[in-house]
Order: sequence, then C-alpha cells, then structure tokens
Amino acid sequence: MIRYEGTLYRPPSEADSLILQATIGCSYNNCTFCGMYLDKKFRVRKLDELRAEIEWAKREAPWVRKVFLADGDALMARASFLGELCDDLNEAFPMLRRISVYASPQSLQVRSIEEMSNLRERGLTQYYVGIESGHNPTLERLKKGVSAEEWADAAAKATAAGVKLSAMILLGAGGPQDSVAHATASAELINRIQPRFLSTLVMTPHPGTPLAEEFEAGIWQESTASHLSRELYIFLEQLDLKGTIFRSNHVSNLDVLAGTLPKDQAALLDSVRKLATRRGMTFDV
Repeated sequence: MIRYEGTLYRPPSEADSLILQATIGCSYNNCTFCGMYLDKKFRVRKLDELRAEIEWAKREAPWVRKVFLADGDALMARASFLGELCDDLNEAFPMLRRISVYASPQSLQVRSIEEMSNLRERGLTQYYVGIESGHNPTLERLKKGVSAEEWADAAAKATAAGVKLSAMILLGAGGPQDSVAHATASAELINRIQPRFLSTLVMTPHPGTPLAEEFEAGIWQESTASHLSRELYIFLEQLDLKGTIFRSNHVSNLDVLAGTLPKDQAALLDSVRKLATRRGMTFDV
C-alpha cells in the first residue's frame, strides 16, 4: 500500500490524481508564509520503495490517468531518478495522461532545458509554480529567494522544454500598502511567463510561520475584502495573455471565478465588480 509521511498537499486540479510522495518536504522551505513542510526535512525517497507503492496502485487502480509527485519540490530530485520514476509509472498505468509536480524557482534554476525536455517526453508535462508576486519588495519580504527577473528566466526554461506551467499568484501578499504595486507587477510578470494555467490564492497567516509572527506583531496586515477585490480587478485588467485558463477555485478566495484569457477577460472583470457591489464594496481602479 501507499504510505504517506506527514500532511499531504496537492493542487485543487489534482483531486482525482494518484498522489505519489517521491520526495519528503521542500528543498527550499524558507518562504515566510508557508507552513506546509516546516515539520519535515527534505529528502528524496528510495526508488525501490516507490516501485512497491506503484505496484500496489497498479493492482488497486489500474485506471489511473494522472499522477502528482509530492511533496513540495520533487523537481529538485535528480533528473535520472525522476526519469526512471516516470518510466515506471508509464509502464504501470497504460491510461496515464499526465505526471505533474510542484516546482520551486530554485529547482527550475537547477534543471537544464534538456533535462526538463527529456522528462516531458517521459510524461512529466506540467509544473505548478508558486509565483506569488511580481513585485520585488514583496518577493523579498516573502523570502522567495528570487527576483521577478529570475522568476521569468526560470519559467522560460520550462516553457522552452515544452512543459505546461500552472502559475499561482497570492492576492494580499503585498499587504494593503503595496496592493496596487503587487497587482500591477504580478500581471507584468505573468505576461512574460504566459502560463498555460493561472490561479489566485489569498495570503493567510499560517500558525508557526514568520508571517504569522509578523501579523501578531502588527508588522504585516491582512488585506480587507475590498482591497482583495480591487487587487484582483487590477491584476486581471492588466493581463495580456494568449491562451491561459484562469481559476480562482482555492478555498481561500472570496469568489470562485473561471474563464479563458483573453476571451473571457471582460466577463471576469465584470464579475469581480458585480460581486464586490453585492457586498457593498466600492473601489477605484
């Protein structure tokens, strides 16, 4: 059977996927807002252990179509390890359509285009990337470890390798004081990256994180619903995308929105305004 270590996390779109814990924890684990892997030390699991779990899943669920490789940064494992794992998954599940991972900017910087291209050909076709913000002061406060320019360069490598990117932006990451700057700079960065998928989450202080300590000390403030609605509106308005599927289906969001950009851009903006109005909010943009 499959044995998971600690709490397991996966993107909303991987709800019906087989979750295989290829690595434990996060190789970076320094983001001030993230408490998901604070109780784990990063390590790559043994291939023999994973093969035993794949064999079990093959017997119990031979119809598997999607596999998500947890934990927080499986792309940091050696390319040869990931390649063998992808091969094993393809052999075990004839109906397999996609293998995906969370990918930190640090792992994208480590992996070469050639390595990512080879892994894509073996089924690892989608990366979830927590961009969080395109606003450099905000990225510094969050301790993401990269600038917006470095994020763009790292993402470009994956795109050049033919990998689909699912990018995430954290609404409220800049706090009320940098709300507009965060929204504007984030749209600029996303325009450069041109991800296949795009989603928004809302920054929330998680107990035990540096962000929660800053919140308790009054150093960082949560954005109000009005700030978040305005921020989302500005972000969406300034996007210039060629064919990106947008979702705000994470539980942290005020509202569930969905559309394809640029086709549904006007409709999404109209929805944000109407939903804000229903709450009695007004905001200038």
